[in-house]
Formats: sequence, C-alpha cells, structure tokens
Amino acid sequence: MSSQLIDVVKRGGARPTESFQAEKLVQSILAACNSVQAPDGEAATAARSVHAAVLVWCDDKSEITSSDIRRIAAHHLKKIHPEAAYIYKHHRLVL
Repeated sequence: MSSQLIDVVKRGGARPTESFQAEKLVQSILAACNSVQAPDGEAATAARSVHAAVLVWCDDKSEITSSDIRRIAAHHLKKIHPEAAYIYKHHRLVL
C-alpha cells in the first residue's frame, strides 16, 4: 500500500484526518537525533531505517493514529539510538 493512501487520525481525534506524510516522520526523527547531537550521517541513517520500518508496519492499514506512528517509530529508533528515541517519544514533555 502506498503511504499516500493511509489516513492518520490526529491525536485525540478532534482534528480531521490527514494523509500520512513520510517527510514529517523523517524530519521528526532527524530533529530527535539532532537534539541529542547525533552526527548528521547517523541521524539520516536512523531516519531512513525508522521510516522504512513504519511503512512496513502500516502496509496493510488504511487508517492509523498519530500515536501509532509515534509508538512504532520510537520502538524502532530505540534499537538504533535510545537517547533520540526517548526524545522522540516524549517530545511534548521534554522539549
């Protein structure tokens, strides 16, 4: 399934759904890695890897929540960069 065909239910369901935007995921992973001062190459590799894992996870789904994305992405990022994963998962509490 193409990432453009996946609807994302926003946090709390109060806002309308929007199409999954891979670039938003990649940029948020990069930001988390940069916030813990990961080297640029390491951050880019982590973002690509997490993006790929999230796409595999949501391949058979037509609708997911923004919380799903955050949970799955944080799970995969934790394997690569635990500190960045913590920032990514808890960004509203930490930043």
